[in-house]
Amino acid sequence: MLRRRCDSNCMLAPYFPGDEAEKFFGVHKVFGASNVIRMIQMVEESKKEDAVKAIIYEATSRLRDPVYGSAGTIFHLQKMVEDLKIQVESMRAQVVQLQEQKNQLLGILMNVRHLDSTSSIHERKFDGGDLMLDEDPLMAYDPITFFTENDWTF
Repeated sequence: MLRRRCDSNCMLAPYFPGDEAEKFFGVHKVFGASNVIRMIQMVEESKKEDAVKAIIYEATSRLRDPVYGSAGTIFHLQKMVEDLKIQVESMRAQVVQLQEQKNQLLGILMNVRHLDSTSSIHERKFDGGDLMLDEDPLMAYDPITFFTENDWTF
């Protein structure tokens, strides 16, 4: 642990309460307390709290990854975003392909239904059902003898 702690007289005390000693330890180990004090003094009063949060984040990142720090996390997240963009484009292409297949299948289905509806009309006339031509009294006559049987002359 540290020899020094951020006591109540420390300039960093408002940013590192006693229950957050680990954060102060990480910042002190990575940057040194005097460097952190100088960095904070260069920042506007309204932005000091955000600056300390950024310093804590960078110190934590540097302890985890001494070479890249937070940049390593950023690179990793950027790689994930690029991979996800590629996946999204792949999914979009699959959606387009599936929509085209759906449209083709619907077209085939509509053609089959159309053929079924037209063929069923013709089939009913010849299937021995009620619409059979031989059962229609007008259609049952032989065209050759029709005129002589009915005394029609031309």
